[in-house]
Amino acid sequence: MAELRYRDALNAALREELRRDERVVLMGEDIGVFGGAFKVTAGLLDEFGEKRVRDTPISENTIVGVGVGAAMAGLRPVVELMTINFALLAFDQIVNHAAHIHYMFGGQATVPLVVRMPQGAGHQLGPTHSHCFEALFLHIPGLLVATPATAADAKGLLKSAIRDENPVIFIEHESLYGVRGDVPDGDDVLVDFGRARVAREGSDVTIVGISRMALTAERAAATLADEHSVGAEVIDPRTLRPLDLDTILASVAKTNHCVIVEEGWPHGGVGANLAALISEQAFDDLDAPVRRVSGADVPMPYTKPLEDIAYPHEPQVVAAALQTLGLAPTTGAPRAAASPGAAASPNAGPAQSPNAGAPVAGGRGAR
Repeated sequence: MAELRYRDALNAALREELRRDERVVLMGEDIGVFGGAFKVTAGLLDEFGEKRVRDTPISENTIVGVGVGAAMAGLRPVVELMTINFALLAFDQIVNHAAHIHYMFGGQATVPLVVRMPQGAGHQLGPTHSHCFEALFLHIPGLLVATPATAADAKGLLKSAIRDENPVIFIEHESLYGVRGDVPDGDDVLVDFGRARVAREGSDVTIVGISRMALTAERAAATLADEHSVGAEVIDPRTLRPLDLDTILASVAKTNHCVIVEEGWPHGGVGANLAALISEQAFDDLDAPVRRVSGADVPMPYTKPLEDIAYPHEPQVVAAALQTLGLAPTTGAPRAAASPGAAASPNAGPAQSPNAGAPVAGGRGAR
């Protein structure tokens, strides 16, 4: 094991795959000379040269389009978009081309493309840089979707994504880049898609956390155990397509209660999808409705106090777990981040957790 920052684990995965397979190429804005807006690609240009680590113009539709063509022609491109919000400019290439070419060509063509994107709130970057859009990509058949929450999963899933024959949407969280974690040694240590991580064992309530919210759920579970004698089982799906629903259902069968935590919006989100699946397939195991904790149903505020209450923190997860267990009232004035479908504590404000891994100065910044 080696202790690495999340960004360094991603860098190690890219370096190892560039060495292993000469077909792997990297493309994106400021990924070469500058080393990436979040320094994930630092040092790779010096080692592999401009032919394989390419700085691109500011045009997401072009970047992804070139990646699609290069993948069809036999390369294995890893495209970096500076933030997930800018993927909206490349949605035509992602949806109409990357996701559907294999189907439209009757299986005669593949698109082994990886699109890496950071997302998430916590750095006062405003509504055009701070949202969580995994639900948009989850909706699209033909794409694989990964949302790693730990350094080990970031490395293992990225290596698996690069080796896969399908287009992969690889979503990183901006607030995780500086978080350290143990990462297994070895160039061929992979993390399989479609296999969830049980981050904490428990018998009273299942908490499913998406992306950074998996770590928030772990901290909430520790509070539940220490202050309320509640055993929460925390599950990190790791990938949303394919989804390891079996692990989630097995946990719900054990605990009979479920809370889903996501940073994205509540309507049509990942939590809504999971809640429907769990309610359909584990109805007889549930002793209470599935509860959801989500971000506020608003554009992400710029100002720090408002941004902090626009996405979930540990107190809201703890409150939702206690409510589904019947250990806390379900009425009261919700906090600002509460929205339809988002559980919140009537009394507790958001926990002020440190956001490790702020963006590195430089790069494009605000658009």
